[in-house]
Amino acid sequence: MNIVFRYLIRQIMVSMVAVSGILLLVFMSGRFIKYLGNAAEGEIPAGVLFSIMAYRFPGFLELILPLGLFIGILLAYGRMYLESEMTVLFACGVSDRQLLAKTLIGCVPVMLVVASMSLYVSPWGMKQVEAIFNEARTATEFEMLAPGRFQDFTSGSRVTYTEALSDDKRQLQGVFIAEYDRNGEGVTLITAESGSQLIDQETGSRFLILENGGRFQGRPGNLDYNVTRFEAYGLKVMGGEAGSRELEEGISTKVLWQSDDLEDRALLHWRFSLPLIVPIVTLLAVRLSRVNPRQGRFFHLLPAMLVYITYLGLLIVARDALADGKVPEWIGMLWVHVIFLALGLWLQFGPAWLYKRRLEKEARAHA
Repeated sequence: MNIVFRYLIRQIMVSMVAVSGILLLVFMSGRFIKYLGNAAEGEIPAGVLFSIMAYRFPGFLELILPLGLFIGILLAYGRMYLESEMTVLFACGVSDRQLLAKTLIGCVPVMLVVASMSLYVSPWGMKQVEAIFNEARTATEFEMLAPGRFQDFTSGSRVTYTEALSDDKRQLQGVFIAEYDRNGEGVTLITAESGSQLIDQETGSRFLILENGGRFQGRPGNLDYNVTRFEAYGLKVMGGEAGSRELEEGISTKVLWQSDDLEDRALLHWRFSLPLIVPIVTLLAVRLSRVNPRQGRFFHLLPAMLVYITYLGLLIVARDALADGKVPEWIGMLWVHVIFLALGLWLQFGPAWLYKRRLEKEARAHA
């Protein structure tokens, strides 16, 4: 039985790793493209993109691993049913209950990984992402500049454009700056062939020194513009306001446990629900993986995925209901797990129970 157990778990894990890898690539690529767009718009520095993705990785993993395990069992056991390997195992004395028990034991490491990610690692990672976003808000215009793009700074009162920017972000070529008055009536346009960054050693203030350009100041629609030509012009570079962005997912589990806020309690229930998904979807997948060789290996995937999507969707609905106070906390999201646990138990043992009841009725009828 140990050899059979190792073989079954190996088949499941190989399929789970392959499926989870593909899903991680898809979801993380979509998120990376979003952050890449933010970096191109100057909202976050380009140099922190990979750090953000690394800190977000546990958050993706906690959601994808249960789905990867679910699909992995469907694919692995579906292939074994299709190639009559399961028929051989059952003929050698392996029962349905033994198959289920061995599979549930094999899913325990996955459940522990998901629990550690959900309760500890993922909140820590989101806390680091929160710190990166807040630090980006305090960055100077130089640190956020991207060549070839018009970027607004200081709450939209200044728009900056540069054709080229050195790697250390100290030298600019082809500079255009538009500054608007606070009342929005006046505008100042500055153009220069080049620019460089100067740091005052005493005060730490940063200045942009523009060379060989012009300054045009006036009100749009009027002709009384003040035009100034210069060889060198200094412009103070302002830093962003202190960052204070807080991400809900970055709150530690300990803080959520001590909080009385409904949204915090709902998030706490959600974190405990993620590892509970693993054994329940394992129970469902073992039964749903049974396939007739004539139907093909992927015949059962569509109804099985509909079951999983319904499960996850109801969990999201239960979380929102708990956050709105529509569901008592002692019930929380447990009712969703109970429903699908009952469904899994019925799929696993219900047909055999009904068959046994029918035989008993026939026996009493012939007695």
